[in-house]
Amino acid sequence: MLVIPAIDLKGGHVVRLSQGDPLRQTAYSTDPIAMARRWEDEGASILHLVDLDGAFSGTPQQLSVVAQVAQSIKIPVQLGGGLRSVAALEQAFTSGIERAILGTAAIEDEGFLREAAGRYPGRIVLGIDAKNGKVAVRGWAADTDLLASDLAIRAADLPLAAIIYTDIERDGMLTGPNVDALRRMAQAARHPIIASGGVATLDDLRRLAKLEPTCIVGALVGKALYEGRFSLKDAIAAAAR
Repeated sequence: MLVIPAIDLKGGHVVRLSQGDPLRQTAYSTDPIAMARRWEDEGASILHLVDLDGAFSGTPQQLSVVAQVAQSIKIPVQLGGGLRSVAALEQAFTSGIERAILGTAAIEDEGFLREAAGRYPGRIVLGIDAKNGKVAVRGWAADTDLLASDLAIRAADLPLAAIIYTDIERDGMLTGPNVDALRRMAQAARHPIIASGGVATLDDLRRLAKLEPTCIVGALVGKALYEGRFSLKDAIAAAAR
């Protein structure tokens, strides 16, 4: 199971939000390029970037920073946040990213998700962000009545790279991942699952790596790394099946 360091960008800085709340922000670095190089040097095989400004505004805001990050490292980068049109996707891929994460637009316009997956097979990741099992959109500011598992089932026939499942109530809280919700998602989905939200200990990673069915291919880790709960090297070792 891959351990994927997360770099959340806001105003060009590396930050973390608690439960996606922009008023509960912790800044960790003013140099995202140095942070990306650090994670690459410590063994990351892929990097996860989020344009928080884009997620809240609806259009990408940090593509110049994203391009600098992608050009400064050799490992692939996946990007989410504000990618809600074909034009935005084209801009994002031109910036040098390998995979694009679609959330709000994929949920509000299923036709767009299908068009994007067909245009970029194997390079689109579906981001499913949920509160109490139901999908949230627009930077997690708006709730829906759509069950996360139903969304995964709807996308079963699409050539997606993966699904990122985020438990919003766990995100940035260091309370452990929602294993039961991830198990339900893994049972419903036909794509590999990347777990997101709540990882706080090495045991959390070991638990995810052993989860059945074994389609949890990766875990996003942010706050626990930035606050020194464990090293990336130790996390990678703990996640090895």
